[in-house]
Amino acid sequence: MAMEHVEGKNKGDVVLYALSTCGWCKKTRMLLEKLGIEFNYIYVDLTEGEERSNVIKDVQKWNPQLSFPTVVINNKDVIVGFKEDEIKEKLV
Repeated sequence: MAMEHVEGKNKGDVVLYALSTCGWCKKTRMLLEKLGIEFNYIYVDLTEGEERSNVIKDVQKWNPQLSFPTVVINNKDVIVGFKEDEIKEKLV
């Protein structure tokens, strides 16, 4: 999976699954950047073939509805949708 990496404060393993055309995904990414959090992200809609199948399986493991944005923290906490308070609570 070709994840993009954003430098920042290490708060554990933070992964954002997003769509390049999604306003809420963009707001979530901007919030993580504003908070200075280190994270990896992938725009699922820009993947193809086997990579897309693998990414979709990954997202569905955490979020069976396959909705975006999906933020996975330390392979245990999941935040679905733009939930600023929840993100701040888990990462600040």
